[in-house]
Amino acid sequence: MPSISFGIVDRTLCMIKPDVVDRAPEIIEKIKNEGFQVIQQRRLLMSADQAIDFYSAHQGKAYFDTLTAYLSSGPVVVLVLARADAISALLALAGPEDPDEARVKKPTSLRAQYGAAGRKNGLHASLSVEEAQQEIRFFFPSNILEPLANSQETRAYLAATVNPTLLRGLTELCKNKPQEAVPWLANWLLENNPNHPKVEEPPEC
Repeated sequence: MPSISFGIVDRTLCMIKPDVVDRAPEIIEKIKNEGFQVIQQRRLLMSADQAIDFYSAHQGKAYFDTLTAYLSSGPVVVLVLARADAISALLALAGPEDPDEARVKKPTSLRAQYGAAGRKNGLHASLSVEEAQQEIRFFFPSNILEPLANSQETRAYLAATVNPTLLRGLTELCKNKPQEAVPWLANWLLENNPNHPKVEEPPEC
């Protein structure tokens, strides 16, 4: 039986840093043009303590004080973004962390276009699913109701519950060859949804 491959829809966090926050609208537009949806957006001025908490994993590094001072030096815009393979896609769009390196290796990346030098690279992007979960909760604590499913869990769910029904539907589509393929398939999936609630009629008195 043929398999179906899905890009896994993840959420990730992007922060537009203080020195380029005035160019946030054009940066966001470029992000959207790469297929991202903006799920949540917030503009704020971080305190020094918040910047220290956010970058706590970097504590002890030589650049830590400079980095946290920079982050709290002006407003930032934080975005929760979603698309297929969002984390790796945003990292690729952002480019290398060092803007000078980005301009050499990936001149079309956002850091190449908007970064200045060193840690003043224009934007932050989550590095992993776990980091995205933590960072989204940091900025949007009241809006995260449950943990984000990781890609492995999502692929397992699709393989077990979605793919078999969709493959059956596509097979029936090929057999029936309707003139309006998309509406026909949509109706078939509605009628054959394995999770459709079944209502039992009460027994007659």
